[in-house]
Amino acid sequence: MDSGTSIERTRRGAVRDHLPGLDLLRAIAVLWTMLFHSFLVGGLGEDWDWAQRYGWMGVDLFFVLSGFLIGAQVLKPLASGERLSFGDFYLRRAFRILPAFWAVLALYLLWPAFREAPGMEPWWKFAGFFVNLSIDYGNRAAFSHAWSLCVEEHFYLVFPLLAWLLAKRASAMGFVALAAAIVVGGIALRSGTWLHFDTLGSDRNWFVENIYYPTWNRLDGLLAGVILAMWKTYRPDSWARVGARANAVLIAGLATMALSFWLFRERTGLLGNSIGWPVLSLGLALLVLAGAQTGSWIGRRAVPGAAWLAAVSYSLYLVHKPVYGLVQTHLGDALDRIGSGYFAFATYGLASLIAAALLYYAVERPGLRLRGWWLSRAASKPLASPSMP
Repeated sequence: MDSGTSIERTRRGAVRDHLPGLDLLRAIAVLWTMLFHSFLVGGLGEDWDWAQRYGWMGVDLFFVLSGFLIGAQVLKPLASGERLSFGDFYLRRAFRILPAFWAVLALYLLWPAFREAPGMEPWWKFAGFFVNLSIDYGNRAAFSHAWSLCVEEHFYLVFPLLAWLLAKRASAMGFVALAAAIVVGGIALRSGTWLHFDTLGSDRNWFVENIYYPTWNRLDGLLAGVILAMWKTYRPDSWARVGARANAVLIAGLATMALSFWLFRERTGLLGNSIGWPVLSLGLALLVLAGAQTGSWIGRRAVPGAAWLAAVSYSLYLVHKPVYGLVQTHLGDALDRIGSGYFAFATYGLASLIAAALLYYAVERPGLRLRGWWLSRAASKPLASPSMP
């Protein structure tokens, strides 16, 4: 979950622009997700039931952002005819994801009280990033929020190779056909799964295990982000012209989000879990498109605190749920006596921010510095010939 919005010097010396609108959207995504889990894990009460209905959409905003930012990183050298360094890409992803993830996984394994739920899947499912494909959610829900990281890891693994193959035989119609197949296939697969298990009447949480978590059902957001990345990379003049209409795009995104809210008014219903996902992804993609334009209301200036939240969002995502469990265990009775859901959420949030800051500054940030040192060493070596495959 690389924020990708801070200025960063690449191996060839290019500088990536700072985009405060994307910082803001990433901050919103993690706060949105925290709100959702504060109802599920914490004790906010029935007045906060609405958080359960729509709070999960923050993860889909992460997916669209990842598709856009990682997609642009992969597509830029391909579009200019340069060699795509798979080694550099996977090295960057490893240094970005693994140190903080391993640290949190170790806490889950070595400190049972850290778990927000009593049961947990074996460590190797997390280490192999396929716990989202094989989980007993009813009995082993601890660290289950790693499911979205698994989806992202699968995307990191497959997308560069797919993009490289498609670039060798560039075809706009071929890409459109592939994108349509992913969207239509997702609708058909989710609908068929929903109808099968709804008729079967299984006692287990098949919605989470067979629809919500598996990677093949969650490609809409990543695809929407990749489409934005392709637009920006291959049609830069057209992309730049959108800046003049960025606020109209923002309004269209909010309107599309309102439609997705209506489609998902029953979160586990057939309507949302068939056509709801591509509609939601379209709405979020329009917001990201507006956020990537410096002339939009959300992209023209930095919101205080948003850049820091964006920077620590990965650490915050990893630790917020177990920290909620710890707060509920040790302070739940006191928070219940106070009787304020807002105060409870502030307590959960403050504890999570402290834990995230510790993880970020002690583990994640040193990992990023080590990545920078490693890549700078590689940059000092002669670059391979662009003509090499």
